[in-house]
Amino acid sequence: MVVSLIATLTARPETREELSRLLTEQVRPTRAEHGCIDYNLHVDASDPCVFVFYENWKSQADLDAHMKMPHLEPLLSQIDRLLAKPIEMWRLHPAECAAIG
Repeated sequence: MVVSLIATLTARPETREELSRLLTEQVRPTRAEHGCIDYNLHVDASDPCVFVFYENWKSQADLDAHMKMPHLEPLLSQIDRLLAKPIEMWRLHPAECAAIG
């Protein structure tokens, strides 16, 4: 089943440019990963410190493998220093696949 993820990362004002660079640098290699359907980085139109990823993966296993990729290490190794608050994440599945009841 396809797994969608929305992740919001809020930079500290003083690390905004550095975080932007690190996030942008991981887009291309992530899009080339096995199981990546799409991987899109956005910036909040009203707050340039807020970055939002919208991603779709062929399976949870593909998403799990992505989280272990070496190109994420420069970001993950300094996440506490770069972010003003913890990452907010929503894992989603298509509504038509969810049981209604």
